[in-house]
Amino acid sequence: MARTVRNFSLYRVVDTELRIVSDVETGTLPVIQTEESVIRGYIGQKNWPHRWVSLFILQDLQPLIRQLHGGGDIPAGGTAAMDERLVVNVYDLADLAGCHVFVNQQAMVKAGCWDDPLAIQGLLAHEHAHPISENKTTQSSRRLRVELTLEQPPAEAGREVRKPQGAVERQDRIRRLLTLLADELCLYAPREIFANEMTLRSGFGEALLYLDRRNVANASRSVAGRADLRRQLQQEVTEGNLSAATADALLLIGDLRGYLNFALEVAPFQRIGRASDARELETVLETNVFPHLEPEASQAYAALQRQYVALRADLTVPELMTWGREVLDILTEVLARKNLAAKYRLVSMTAN
Repeated sequence: MARTVRNFSLYRVVDTELRIVSDVETGTLPVIQTEESVIRGYIGQKNWPHRWVSLFILQDLQPLIRQLHGGGDIPAGGTAAMDERLVVNVYDLADLAGCHVFVNQQAMVKAGCWDDPLAIQGLLAHEHAHPISENKTTQSSRRLRVELTLEQPPAEAGREVRKPQGAVERQDRIRRLLTLLADELCLYAPREIFANEMTLRSGFGEALLYLDRRNVANASRSVAGRADLRRQLQQEVTEGNLSAATADALLLIGDLRGYLNFALEVAPFQRIGRASDARELETVLETNVFPHLEPEASQAYAALQRQYVALRADLTVPELMTWGREVLDILTEVLARKNLAAKYRLVSMTAN
């Protein structure tokens, strides 16, 4: 069904044209006003590359997903995960005269951000930081891909699975989850780290810290749902549908995918010398989150933090591959403790 455009308007923000397109009936003015203030903030930093910005305020991101399906430089998870994103910035590295910013109203409402101006500012400032923070390392990251070889985990000794139905599908699911994990924490990590760092350095630090405070608080609450997952997996083991070893592995994968990405948020604070802010966020994680997870999760988090803090902005493809292998080694070592023999390989898609 075709969408009805509720708002089409043009604004001038200093020397930048702001084009507004929306299919949302009400509540868009605070988003537009915040977008204007973010643009002004970046212009004041003298690092603003755009002559125009198209701001799409949409009920959901299905129109964007249809355009991107089958190609484009999209985040880990591809278009399948895109509709969960709150804000997305689409830009062309070859021509930064403009960019297209998409705001997902339904996801914003669900996350409690739609009526929260400071959260909106943090989200928009972060997305606008992406093209501004592009550097040699982020460009090198676009020339890499991760390949995964996953060996079938052995059944637990003395406790063979009586009902092997779904074993192939389960193995495929594990492979997909581990590939997404590597994509997020290795391939896309430089872009997120440098975008967060640029957001902080450009005067939007309080908005980004506010967002991260919200996110770690949400993590503290959501970790309670992990007990339900454990019970479900244990029930599968009891019924003979799953080995205990596989159940443990699935629980660990859930922990890694759910919480390791906080290292991407905390490391930029450390990188620019805001150690007290980084410590504040980590204290919540160490107190309210990590004690409820598998111990390997907190160990992997600490190791990733060291990698992310040390990341340089001038890495060639071979140099970034060395850094990336160290990231993947962290994941491989953690997974091996749960008898998951995952072998990651970084591949350059073009010659350096």
